[in-house]
Amino acid sequence: MNIDKNASALLVIDAIEAAGADAVYDPDAATAAYRGALARAVAACHAAGVPVIFCNDAHVRGIDRELALWGEHGIAGESRIFPEIEVGEGDLVVPKRRYSGFFQTDLDLTLRELGVSTVVAVGADTNICVLHTLADAYFLGYASVVVTDATMTFLCGTQEGALEHCVKCYGSALATVSELESALAS
Repeated sequence: MNIDKNASALLVIDAIEAAGADAVYDPDAATAAYRGALARAVAACHAAGVPVIFCNDAHVRGIDRELALWGEHGIAGESRIFPEIEVGEGDLVVPKRRYSGFFQTDLDLTLRELGVSTVVAVGADTNICVLHTLADAYFLGYASVVVTDATMTFLCGTQEGALEHCVKCYGSALATVSELESALAS
């Protein structure tokens, strides 16, 4: 796998946990390997000088449509990035109120100003927020890589189905964290 470090950015999608009660982002010990893989992907990008952008749910209680489907979750100011992840000084946060990190946010503008042509996606839910973010990335002309062991499906569908969709519909490349680390180290 080849990654142009000067034209890529890591999108960390909803790698958050509840700071209080939360219907979706409630920490679960079964996700330890996933969370560790996320932290490794972020660290590898930091070491390689690849921009890291957190695309986090920041819902408005009582008005965001998504809350009617999934219950209250990812409420602005009531969640935090996984503590396993070391957030860098230059990392950016793009709050989102819908599944896609691009929908009515400044993510596209930010990526274009950074000279990014390839997005590397990690986070959850692979079958929802990662998938919809990559759909918009594809429609906006970005290439994409999905880091398979640093993404997770837990709300609907299967991880395999989500990854297949990314490959077949958006031309995404698939890589493991180890493969990402190797590509960024060269």
